Amino acid sequence: MDPIWLTIAFVFGFVVRLVGLPPLVGYLIAGFVLNYMGAESGAFVETVSDLGVMLLLFTIGLKLKIKNLIRREVYGGTIIHMTLITLLFAGLLMLAGLCNIGPFENFNVTQALLIAFALSFSSTVFAVKTLDDRGESTSMHGTTAIAVLIIQDLLAVIFLVLTAEKLPSLWVFTVPVILFLIKPVVFFIYRKIGHGELLILFGFFLALIPGAELFKFVGLKPDLGALIMGILISGHPKSKEMANLLMHFKDFFLIGFFLSIGLSVMPTLDIFIISLFVALAINFKVILYFLVFTRFGMRALTSYFTSLSLANYSEFGLIITAVAAANNWLPYEWLGIIAISLSISFVISSPLNSYSHQIYNKIRSFLKRLETKHRLVYDRTIDVEDAEVLIFGMGLLGTSAYDQLKEVYGQQVLALDYNPDTVKYHRSMGRNVIQDDATDIEFWERVNEMQQEKRQVKLVVLCMDDQKSNVFALKELKTIDYQGRIAATAKPDDDIAQLKKLGVDLVYNLYTEAGVGLADHICNKNK
Repeated sequence: MDPIWLTIAFVFGFVVRLVGLPPLVGYLIAGFVLNYMGAESGAFVETVSDLGVMLLLFTIGLKLKIKNLIRREVYGGTIIHMTLITLLFAGLLMLAGLCNIGPFENFNVTQALLIAFALSFSSTVFAVKTLDDRGESTSMHGTTAIAVLIIQDLLAVIFLVLTAEKLPSLWVFTVPVILFLIKPVVFFIYRKIGHGELLILFGFFLALIPGAELFKFVGLKPDLGALIMGILISGHPKSKEMANLLMHFKDFFLIGFFLSIGLSVMPTLDIFIISLFVALAINFKVILYFLVFTRFGMRALTSYFTSLSLANYSEFGLIITAVAAANNWLPYEWLGIIAISLSISFVISSPLNSYSHQIYNKIRSFLKRLETKHRLVYDRTIDVEDAEVLIFGMGLLGTSAYDQLKEVYGQQVLALDYNPDTVKYHRSMGRNVIQDDATDIEFWERVNEMQQEKRQVKLVVLCMDDQKSNVFALKELKTIDYQGRIAATAKPDDDIAQLKKLGVDLVYNLYTEAGVGLADHICNKNK
């Protein structure tokens, strides 16, 4: 990649970060600037872009739980939303087609349905990147949004297979057998490979060779292969470690994806105006997502944050439009319109997601009136009752903290974890653990109500392995003017400094304190 390209991408990414927006918006702008300067995408940028997308889908698969896909609000909500929004957008496009000029010349119902179908998808890349940046990918709304996106991606792949000039080869029927045979081999290598650079290299190998290349060989989308490979091995304890190691590689390669969108088309004034109106239509998507999710029994809060995560257009929609244009089903002008609409939707969606909590607080009373009486069992407002100690995150450290603190506070210790399997395990062991996460605003409001009732929580312990989630919890504690003590865990020195600046009374340095604990353990054994 040209040094000038890297410089421009860094400058714009850094500038938008300074104003509180995700760097990816800067990369998009950098792509348009490079396009204006006469730069062309080229094979290298496309390769980097494809690698970023494949790593993204692979890491999603590594963290995915299949049962999240078979929830009624996920598969039912996705299909209902895509059907309704396709019909709505097709109707609006047909109305616009009455002008019969430019891209709308000789416009027909088939073209309207194709474009509307392409616009019904939301961006997996953008949503997952945004959720990761905010530390919300494991929250209720985060897991729901990701599950919806995967259902959409699978539907897009089915469409592309059905509309392909040639069907997948007969070798496609061997893929399940090959994957079945690969899985035990992968698990064996997992046990022997250790925790260093070999694990990273193995991750690249799995995503690109038995994942992407295998599916490409049989005539399927390589991206789908990377996703399926990740899902296949997601049950192994080491998969989460692999996903964390690949995270920064994925983020770096995705810069190529966002640059390639800006480089893909040079907009004319007419195309830009149409694209702007198409981009603004994401409001209909957000409203319909919210209404659909609440009909399935999700809280207004969860429905709202899930809907905002999906408030954009998709790279898969761009691919569908490209296929339609290549088959002469659509004028090529629409490829440019969808590309620019996609870019504008990212620019619109970024500040909406950045300030989503502030927006929710202003319209909360209205949104809650749209809730149904029925509520999903795993999406209810949690009552902390008479808890005096709250522990967030029930990994090894959180569990140890719980057991020690319970000896002092008894049943007044309450632990929270986002993972239902973790919650189920600890409850079977007799621990007082509930399913929730630190990003649940209504949970913090309940803690605030307890303070007003003089039933104050005395200690909050943050044992989450994600610094962003710890920071979010601290900001919420500050918002409700929490007066008790706060303890937290961290690894790097800058994370420790950040936590102390946010008011943490005791920061447990995992590296330093582990060494002290080991020394104490040795000394006690030698007495």
